[in-house]
Parts: sequence; structure tokens; C-alpha cells
Amino acid sequence: MPKLISVTKSNTPGKKWNFTFKRKPNSTQTFTRSVGDATREDYTMHHNKTRRKRYLQRHEKDLKTGDPTRAGYISYYVLWGESTSFKANLAAYKKRFSL
Repeated sequence: MPKLISVTKSNTPGKKWNFTFKRKPNSTQTFTRSVGDATREDYTMHHNKTRRKRYLQRHEKDLKTGDPTRAGYISYYVLWGESTSFKANLAAYKKRFSL
């Protein structure tokens, strides 16, 4: 199971965050997912419950992959999570998926 090792501001044009994962616990191989549209607000920014509900309905299909390291999962649970706090959503995401 992958392990989340860092979350940093993204230097990828048009993206907000980079989530870096280790492929296996004892491996040195890592991979990075760039998430969040830098030109758009997410729930941690605008705190609008109606917009959050609509986002979650539109993007529920992203969860069909079954891979919590995919950008769709990360956005769904961290940027659009239950709290308006990025830190709280990140902690809940890590706990939920044992990352």
C-alpha cells in the first residue's frame, strides 16, 4: 500500500498541490499527483456547502477507480472534504485510507 510522504504547493502550471507518495513501505520509488485547479476555489477556500454538495455529486464517479492516490480521490476528500480546514481534511484522508 502506498504511503503519503509529503504535500507541497505545486509548481505545475494550473495546479494547487503536489501529493507525493512512496510506492511501497520499504521502497525508494515515489510518485506525485498534482491536484486542484489553481484558477478555481475549493471548499477549503469558499466554505459554501451548496457548492460542495454539487461538486461531490459531479465527482462521485472519480471514486470508481478504487485508488485513493488518484487526483480525483485526493480532491474529493481533501479539497472538498467535510471540513473547511485543509489540515483537518488531510488528516481525515490519511486516516481513512491508512496513508
